[in-house]
Amino acid sequence: ILVYVVFAVISKQFRTPDNFVLIFRQVATIAVMGAGMTFVIIGGNFDLSVGSLLSLCSVICIDLHDKIGPIPAILVTLVVGMASGVVSGYLCGYLRLNSMIVTLGMMNVLQALAMMYTNGQFVQMADSNAWFTKIGKGSIGPVPISTIIMALFIIIMGIVLTKTVYGHHVMSVGGNDEACRYSGINDKLVILKSFVLSGLATAVGAIMLCSRGAAAQATIGETYEFDVISGVILGGASLSGGSGSVYKTFVGVMILGILKNGFVIVGLPYYLQWVAQCVVILIAVYMDIMTKRKKGV
Repeated sequence: ILVYVVFAVISKQFRTPDNFVLIFRQVATIAVMGAGMTFVIIGGNFDLSVGSLLSLCSVICIDLHDKIGPIPAILVTLVVGMASGVVSGYLCGYLRLNSMIVTLGMMNVLQALAMMYTNGQFVQMADSNAWFTKIGKGSIGPVPISTIIMALFIIIMGIVLTKTVYGHHVMSVGGNDEACRYSGINDKLVILKSFVLSGLATAVGAIMLCSRGAAAQATIGETYEFDVISGVILGGASLSGGSGSVYKTFVGVMILGILKNGFVIVGLPYYLQWVAQCVVILIAVYMDIMTKRKKGV
């Protein structure tokens, strides 16, 4: 709220209703991906491959739209996202490989697959006004459809994290995976499922992103992993795992969205926007560390 008020005072354009709706459109994809990433980070891992997976899912969805129809294309996209999560989750959960290394490798593999799938070419739909595009740029009254999807997805993921046995297991595994094993929790399967949820969330985000422009390219997801992880961290999820909230992740993503939108409106150069965002993340990480030290004392 404070960040929003600051920009609202600086610029009349920022506080218009149209700009407020635009912010929600801009953060929809990142918020959905962040909801999935929250499970991975709470479980004590990282997924650096979501940006490349976003690219791959986007180009597949757009390319298959005209070939097999929108519904089958959406289903295939969701399967691709979850399949990527299965691979990463198996390597990290069952083979006990470091998630940073695994997902860094997956990031390159998925990006290469996206380039191979498109031959480096721009992919677009034949009909830019097909109903599929309404997902990303349509509205029900004043509310964008992508915002409605985002809200529903976050609510469902929030319920899964806080109200289900699996959600409690994710918290437990992130807090102390060794204790979980002794108490009978299958921590390997819990980690695998968290990566599958992250892959599913990325696929849903890709559908919203590519439908908005009725087109995609193999590099469309570049840097998204940084924004997604930043949003989760700003939402208060612990970097060491064991604590976090899907709803607070949404707040963190909104902070980033408001910052980016405000920076553009006030005319801050693009490269300085990255510096400012980095400073905000460092402050959040520092606060997380200091909070843990105080709890330890």
